[in-house]
Amino acid sequence: MKTQSRRLCKLAMVSLLLGSMVIPVANAQKLKHEGEFIVDGMVFGLPKAKVFTEDYSGPPVVGEYLSALPHLQKLDYKGNKEHHVRMDVISQKVEIAPGVSYTAWTFGGSVPGPTLHVREGDRVVFTMKNRSDEAVVVTDPVKGGSPYFEQLQANPYQKNVPAITPMPHSMDFHSGTVAADDKWRSIAPGETIEFEWVANYPGVYMYHCGTASVLMHSAMGQYGAVVVSPKKGFSTDKKVDHEFVVVQSEFYLEKIGTEYVYDHTAAMARDASHVAFNGHVSALSKTPLRANAGDRVRLYVLNVGPSGTSSFHVIGAIFDRVWYEASPENEWRGMQTVLLGASNAAVIEFIVPEEGLYKLVDHEFADAERGAAGALIAGPRVKR
Repeated sequence: MKTQSRRLCKLAMVSLLLGSMVIPVANAQKLKHEGEFIVDGMVFGLPKAKVFTEDYSGPPVVGEYLSALPHLQKLDYKGNKEHHVRMDVISQKVEIAPGVSYTAWTFGGSVPGPTLHVREGDRVVFTMKNRSDEAVVVTDPVKGGSPYFEQLQANPYQKNVPAITPMPHSMDFHSGTVAADDKWRSIAPGETIEFEWVANYPGVYMYHCGTASVLMHSAMGQYGAVVVSPKKGFSTDKKVDHEFVVVQSEFYLEKIGTEYVYDHTAAMARDASHVAFNGHVSALSKTPLRANAGDRVRLYVLNVGPSGTSSFHVIGAIFDRVWYEASPENEWRGMQTVLLGASNAAVIEFIVPEEGLYKLVDHEFADAERGAAGALIAGPRVKR
């Protein structure tokens, strides 16, 4: 009886102590800074962004869960995690169609930029240096960089060449719930910005440069995808055999002399010169996705625009499951095509019916003929 009384007294003391804290015990692990608060289990009120200068010339992309398209880095941890992610702004001359190269403004060196994979509830501490005034090489082996680099260096299409085009730039994560005038502010060449955001909502989100003209900065190549996997997963997670990320985007280029340059008049008229999956008209046609008959294939599809829509379709397949905007709350069944406006996304699954070739297209065929086409090649059924 005395032991029980002592235990109750101890619990009462602990309760009194915890009761004097601003942070509720159940949510203590989620809150990191003074001023943060929780509504409906989500974290808001993050600290102000920091802008500073630093002597940094290391890898322009740092983070364990950053990959190059069409790859998606597996989440090999349980629960939630704090990610420290760097994506520097650098200029690169890249190819987007055979014989068509232009000097792109990039996050990390590729168009689209790296794909970040996190889990609902994770926190991201993001750092970005504007290195548009440096010639940064991304084709050599790099120490301390992201897995993204090996995948980028295996990409035979973009043929990266360092370039210099000093410009102010910014980062706008659609996956973050913050004050845009603070976190998404522009920084000058040589400056670095650091801020945090919490992945409050599952989904597949666009990120892009938000510096004016946003149309120009987006069309020049500054965009990519963030995949926020739902905390409790999707209902088919254990059945999925292959996962790929597909990002559709438009390019507005004109040839002047021997060089291709951005054409703002064409961009305003929405008259794209090229539309591509994963940054190159050949990316998914010359190097198709691979699966086998009977496999369940999951595609994380994002249309970044910047202005056009996408009617995403796989010829010969019916979408068994579609989660619009990649939220498990938005489930559709048995779809032939998924309509995605600029910055919309979906998680799309289909069962490969038999061995053969399955074309991926924007069913708005003018855009398919501009390059928005690819393929999945299915091998024979593998017994498991």
